[in-house]
Amino acid sequence: MPLTGKVVVVTGAGGGIGKAIALKCSVAGADLVLASRSRDLLELVADEVTALGRVAAVVPTDVTDGESVEALAEATYARFGRVDVLVNNSGIAGPTALTWETNVDEWQETLAVNLTGPWLCCRAFIPRMIPHQSGSIINIGSITGKRPLLGRTPYAATKAGLIGITRTIAEEAGPHGIRVNLVSPGAVEGPRIDRVFEAQAEATGSTPEHVRRNFEKMSPMGKIVTAEEVANAVVFLASDQASAITGIDLNVTNGMVMY
Repeated sequence: MPLTGKVVVVTGAGGGIGKAIALKCSVAGADLVLASRSRDLLELVADEVTALGRVAAVVPTDVTDGESVEALAEATYARFGRVDVLVNNSGIAGPTALTWETNVDEWQETLAVNLTGPWLCCRAFIPRMIPHQSGSIINIGSITGKRPLLGRTPYAATKAGLIGITRTIAEEAGPHGIRVNLVSPGAVEGPRIDRVFEAQAEATGSTPEHVRRNFEKMSPMGKIVTAEEVANAVVFLASDQASAITGIDLNVTNGMVMY
């Protein structure tokens, strides 16, 4: 139970990786604050957390809005009086199009959710961690921040940007006992990656099955990551077992990326 007694905030907790992270943290002993735009999805996850014997607070949040993020931080402290772990998981896939065919509004939306959102959350929660001289922040990135993916310039820019944000905030927050790390998954099983495969197939004149096989071939293990495998890495970085680890970019990719 490496997270026993800890309070964990997870953004984008309504499904996919975020839901898996929330449930793994619950199993590891944490109480949860679940945030995303959809209350209905959060309530379903909260029911599962409660069934595991932990407490779950549901706080609908728009991570692109500073006031909404501040309200999330205030609600967390009103309920629990502290936060030990912040998992910045909220993200969108963004458009699939060549750069010169990408809509400016789509570019701005992708940056707002994937890059500004984590920054706003760090800005809101770190001052509340400082009095405790402890805390762990885990940003969820992607291997697309380190290797090209056709037609995904906005998404790639945000995930590369998270590397810089993570390292810089780790430097800033370290003197206060706060660790900041990044988990960069490869393609993760689920509806979202299926939509990405479909968009890639359309953009390249291929089929989703062919795109998927090409992704699998990039892995020495010949397979795609599961959300649970990503969640396992998050629980480790959130725990005191990772007390000497900060500023790292941890690949969870089945070897698709090794740097």
